[in-house]
Amino acid sequence: MSNFVHLHLHSHYSLLDGANQLEAVVRRAAELKMPALALSDHGNLFGAVQFHDLALKYGVKPIIGCEVYVAREGRKSKNGRSDQSNHLVLLAKDATGYSNLVKLVSLGYLEGFYYRPRIDLELLQEYSEGLVGLSACLKGIVAWNLLQDQYSEAREGAGRLAEILGPGNFYLELQDHGLEEQKKVNSHVLNLARELDLPLVATNDCHYLTQEDSFAHDVLLCIQTGKTIHDENRLRYSTNEFYFKNAEEMDSIFAHVPEALSNTLEVAEKCTFELGEPENIFPEFQVPSDHTLDSYFGKVVQDGFDSRLERLKEKENLGELRYPLSQYEKRLSQEVEIIKKMQFSGYFLIVWDFIRYARENQIPVGPGRGSVAGSLVSYAMRIT
Repeated sequence: MSNFVHLHLHSHYSLLDGANQLEAVVRRAAELKMPALALSDHGNLFGAVQFHDLALKYGVKPIIGCEVYVAREGRKSKNGRSDQSNHLVLLAKDATGYSNLVKLVSLGYLEGFYYRPRIDLELLQEYSEGLVGLSACLKGIVAWNLLQDQYSEAREGAGRLAEILGPGNFYLELQDHGLEEQKKVNSHVLNLARELDLPLVATNDCHYLTQEDSFAHDVLLCIQTGKTIHDENRLRYSTNEFYFKNAEEMDSIFAHVPEALSNTLEVAEKCTFELGEPENIFPEFQVPSDHTLDSYFGKVVQDGFDSRLERLKEKENLGELRYPLSQYEKRLSQEVEIIKKMQFSGYFLIVWDFIRYARENQIPVGPGRGSVAGSLVSYAMRIT
């Protein structure tokens, strides 16, 4: 089993930035015998369910997370020509953490959207339970301040995040993609870890699967920014090290801080949340005591068809039906059986009920659209 797991990873759901396909990256984690894997897309949870299910399929423990944008001046401040935010990786430890992560991401769109979906420390304080935080990349609040030689501000930011997330739930990230800025930041991060007694964790900010994929990723960035690969003044990653590295590669980079590698396993052990089997939350239609859902559905359909039968026979006698009436009866029976098999009887009864109510109370009802609206069952039930 690998002694390292990736906790900072972007898939294609980090829109026009991440180039990892979910199944490919999960399969690679399984091949490398990594016991767990985190997904931390930028500002969204679009891939969370798909990632979760794929990870379980390949025998890898899924860790659902997000690299959120934290507005420096508050989520409701919308000044300037950029979003003015820092990055922060949040990982769900348990059901409470997942619920809070969903809430934070949603509020980022609903209350804080300005160029990007943003939260702030006020929201994080309210919804911090059950979350593990990582200080993120060079755009994280710690690294961003260190790059500007604002050590005290970086120290204050790290301390504030540690306070909000609680003891043992905030880790200072170490990243090394061969960037000079990271070397500068990392030396200070080591000092901060000692001063504040905060744990370290090594990550690789994976944006693509293999080193050879760096060019394709560069093209993706060009699409995002409306540039071409020949433009000199554009967003680009200056090295090709943002790929899914194996444990040996990570060990060679961070051999001087082995605890940063082993702490990836510690974080993975803390994160135990799984989505579980999907629940059926569809409302239950109440049927008469002498019926099951399927039998009552069949009765309503047949009664409705019978009520139209006289008119249909007249049309058949006049040659106005496209097919013999017996074919319609056969088709109706087939549709009913398919709907029962798919366990949609209750759904049709609910729609039938509110459409019937609307008609009885002079509420306009449209003709409907799509294959269901065109079904004989919908016609018989007077849904359409």
